[in-house]
Amino acid sequence: MQRTPSVRDFIILLGLSLIWGSSYVLIKWGLEVFSARQIAVLRLGISALALAPFAITHLRRIRAVQLPALFAVGLTGTAIPSFLFPIAQTRLSSSLTGMLSSLTPLCTLLVAWLIFRNRPVRSQLFGIGVGLLGAVLLAYFAPGGDDETSQLGYAALVLGACLCYGTSGNLVSQYFQRLPSLTITVVSFFLVGLPALVYALGFGGVVDTVTDAGTAGWRALGYVSILAIGSTVTASFVFFRLVQDTGPVFASTVSYLIPVVALLWGVLDGEAVGLLQIPAILLVLLGVFLSKRS
Repeated sequence: MQRTPSVRDFIILLGLSLIWGSSYVLIKWGLEVFSARQIAVLRLGISALALAPFAITHLRRIRAVQLPALFAVGLTGTAIPSFLFPIAQTRLSSSLTGMLSSLTPLCTLLVAWLIFRNRPVRSQLFGIGVGLLGAVLLAYFAPGGDDETSQLGYAALVLGACLCYGTSGNLVSQYFQRLPSLTITVVSFFLVGLPALVYALGFGGVVDTVTDAGTAGWRALGYVSILAIGSTVTASFVFFRLVQDTGPVFASTVSYLIPVVALLWGVLDGEAVGLLQIPAILLVLLGVFLSKRS
């Protein structure tokens, strides 16, 4: 039964914002030692290890015919974004990547309209346009890039990750209305994480990278482990519980807070922020707000 958000719920919301908003700086620190591919397979593999105690129980709750769709949910909701974000961050700052990730609600609406034929109302269409314009300006005015076209190209990878998240959310809404959200999370994560774990340990060169880098390698492994266990596994459980307790409207407020946390982490880590990026992120957040109106 859903209830009015309490002080505890607001604290949980703030905690979620800090965890998810910190993901991008953790990827940045991981990239000091690992390649983008290694970070992706490590993130997925460590998540699979963390979920292993729950996987058997939840796998029993689904039918074999549901496995392909759940694999698609894991692929779009976890696996592909796990590769796209670190690849993007080889050229983009962590703060810019985090701010661009706030496009996820807009992409969810866009996928629902273009693929699942759920036509949005006029204000939502306007919100999509405003948000995408803000995203383009955000990447274009980002300081430190050699050329704006390159910045936009790598920003498109972040947009691709947001579209993947949007696809995953719509798949769940379309095909798994009656399946518990915890079961969806555990099974979909595990299905894509287990092959990644095998690849990371057997073929990905992760072990050699860690041992060759010495202390820096173990430190980077720690950052990716925090990313996997904190941002990928624990935060997902907490978010779904918050949705169940308070409803999706309150829980979705985290979308407005994540880019702020990412921006603050970037500034603390010495990243430059362009003056014109501030109104650009406000445009993105305005677009998200308008897209939630019905």
